[in-house]
Amino acid sequence: MSHYRWNLLPTVPDGRIAGNSGLSPFLVQLLYNRGITGEKEIASFLRSDASLMGDPSLLPDMDRAVARIYRALLSGETMCIFGDFDADGITATAVLVLGLENLGGRCIPYIPHRQTEGHGLSEPAIREFKEQGISLIVTVDCGVTDCAEVELARSLGIDVVITDHHAPLPSIPKAEAIVDPKLETSRYGFTGLAGVGVAFKVLQALSRITGNERYVDGLTDLVAIGTVADMSPPLGENRYLIRRGLELLNTEPRLGLRALMDRTSLIPAKLDADSIGWVLSPCLNAAGRMADGLTGFKLLVATSEPEAQKLAVWLASKNTERQKLTTVTLELARQNILSRGLAPLLMTSDEEYPSGIAGLVASRICDEFYRPSIVINVDGATSHASCRSIPEFDIIEGLNHFSHLFDRYGGHAAAAGFSLPTKNLAVLEKEFSSFVETALTGIELQPRFDIDMVTTLPEMGGETYNTIRQLAPFGIGNPVPTFLSRDVEVLERRTMGVNGDHLRFRLRQSGTVWTAVAFRLGKHEGLNSPLIDIVYNLEVDTWNGRQELRLNILDFKPSERSGGRT
Repeated sequence: MSHYRWNLLPTVPDGRIAGNSGLSPFLVQLLYNRGITGEKEIASFLRSDASLMGDPSLLPDMDRAVARIYRALLSGETMCIFGDFDADGITATAVLVLGLENLGGRCIPYIPHRQTEGHGLSEPAIREFKEQGISLIVTVDCGVTDCAEVELARSLGIDVVITDHHAPLPSIPKAEAIVDPKLETSRYGFTGLAGVGVAFKVLQALSRITGNERYVDGLTDLVAIGTVADMSPPLGENRYLIRRGLELLNTEPRLGLRALMDRTSLIPAKLDADSIGWVLSPCLNAAGRMADGLTGFKLLVATSEPEAQKLAVWLASKNTERQKLTTVTLELARQNILSRGLAPLLMTSDEEYPSGIAGLVASRICDEFYRPSIVINVDGATSHASCRSIPEFDIIEGLNHFSHLFDRYGGHAAAAGFSLPTKNLAVLEKEFSSFVETALTGIELQPRFDIDMVTTLPEMGGETYNTIRQLAPFGIGNPVPTFLSRDVEVLERRTMGVNGDHLRFRLRQSGTVWTAVAFRLGKHEGLNSPLIDIVYNLEVDTWNGRQELRLNILDFKPSERSGGRT
């Protein structure tokens, strides 16, 4: 009836509720499900204030990084701020360039072209920097895997300071400093910073020397965008960075961001994390996916209205192109995968897969089939891949076993990328497929919904939605609360969308009637049941200036009273 597993999370022990008598049992249960249990931890989580900020000096090599950058500031050296082409890298580049220029630094921003240069430092770029008289490269959101490139820079007399948040490989570059919370030597208590978050911490450390704290705080709007865009967990320090950044976005938006909000019909002063995740960051990402990521950087630092408007129009149009191209490429990749049958690892390669959207396509395939997925752009003698994975399989750990086949690779447990000689593709697919099959033996490859609690529709009214919002911002590690209601009466159902892919319901339970939507469930097998069990979130639907609280149904089944099974 459904390809999802319904996993009801355990209830809070009675003593935990009594120990937090100032909070409702409903809220205590939601916090407990997210591992937030101690009274101090709960208070800190709900406040999400500056007390969550960590001491930047606890990050590895921070003293060395600050000393080298400060020396460059004092001596007037030309620094290159070397970023990445996604929204995290673009915002990180902007944070460091703006922060260092405010201190009088001479900075040249550089964001590599995704299609022609790929991720991270490269030999041609480094040699170009030498010609430009650059004596210090500071990387943001990249660099921790670039051993050969750092060695080349050193041989040319260029120092490299790496700021990154990706997982290091067994060998790390011999740089002047590597600031990365995922290094084994890190004493920092939080490993979930995005690349822009690490860059921000470097500026924080510099501000201790320069007394520049107030200006650094004014960059949290960019930190919030990069953190949400990179899907870094909205836990610990990230909670404060996102909340503080949203305050600035809603009260003092930068010229370029305000222009982009106008272009994308975002309502000023009402932005939340979803506004970043679904609207702003896709437009910034579109720059790197479809053309040149430096355009997104220029929008963030724009100082004139005409320039901001021009860049916003360009980014919005590129995002529209990206959406259309993703739809076409996804269908091609799905057909290629289905024609070969579903295996534990889904790997597909083609010259027709644009490298700029390979990650999006891999993510969609991974979500749909719940298997590690790799989408590869074959470009002559070299192929470039984007990988996405499920919680049961660490993709970067898996790739480590096949490093001899790659030119370069890197990433996280859930998302990674690599490039390799095309001649190695067949060997990789055979050996990596076998490796994944062995690793996932005995594991049910079926996605699951973790359900916070069983409740009834009447209990969803009142202050329930406002209580839920106390947990925002949501994301990995702090998902939107999900509920299960059984034996719900279907008063009305109809399809929505051009192809009837979605559903709209009117549901009733114990005299309470709710409107509900179910996206991508238009062909669900349980459509004709008069009583259903539903798994859902609460959301606010805004349409023509009106707001309505409704149920967002994630899955449903015929109830036992209708002859179904749960």
